[in-house]
Amino acid sequence: MIDTHVHFWKYDKVKDAWITDDMKMLQKDFLPHDLFPVLKENNIEGVIAVQADQSENENNFLIALAETNPFIKGIVGWVDFQNKNIENRLLYYSKFSIVKGFRHIVQAEPAGFLKNKNFLEGIGLLRKYNFTYDILVYENQLQEVIQFVKKFPGQKCMIDHCAKPNVKLKSVDAWKKAIEEIAGFDNVYCKLSGLTTEADWTSWKEEDFYPYFDCVTKAFGTARLVFGSDWPVVNISGGYLIWKNLVENYMRNFSAEDNEKVFKKNAIEFYNLSEIGGHNE
Repeated sequence: MIDTHVHFWKYDKVKDAWITDDMKMLQKDFLPHDLFPVLKENNIEGVIAVQADQSENENNFLIALAETNPFIKGIVGWVDFQNKNIENRLLYYSKFSIVKGFRHIVQAEPAGFLKNKNFLEGIGLLRKYNFTYDILVYENQLQEVIQFVKKFPGQKCMIDHCAKPNVKLKSVDAWKKAIEEIAGFDNVYCKLSGLTTEADWTSWKEEDFYPYFDCVTKAFGTARLVFGSDWPVVNISGGYLIWKNLVENYMRNFSAEDNEKVFKKNAIEFYNLSEIGGHNE
């Protein structure tokens, strides 16, 4: 199995101000040695480390971790897509085979961000260097995402955390309509990840997630879904094993072949993991 969404950080209250006091258990370091026993317990053979901080220092931090922790199979980093030197930065990171793609924390940006001309020009360069793009948004930004993915038909894009539907309020309809439209673009994939933190952290039930699972499995098909844990953030609303079991329980209704796609094959294909474990060349 491949886990397509984990984070690492050395906790800093300024840099990591997004970790508010209601997430106090996350206000500490989370490093590969903390995750390794969890992966072993859950039979996970590799992970994609995803940026949590919007700086190139984050890329350096993750690249260094990957060099000494071979279970990190790929990195989704961060670059300033709006900077005029963006192509130089992409060229630089293309020399590191461990760097698979990039992400921007669009969920924290004002409305209209995904229409920003400079940002779009930067995104337009990703394909040239065979980089992927992870889309991190809330469900109220999905109309912008539709217009965004329309502009980049050949660019591999991944919807993180099913676009964070409001599971707590059990809102499905508007989210579902937008997700179905986005899934119509065959270059867009979706992560089965991060949903327990969109539910009531202490009182969610397994069936709360089924309308969302039903929608994305039908819309994207098992060929464009991947499993992700969102560790360590998942710890605030159940933990690694509980989330993995929940996804596995749902996937029991699917064939062994479909399960292999969602838990491994699609991740390898999307994040170009054929050269698994590659470091800088």
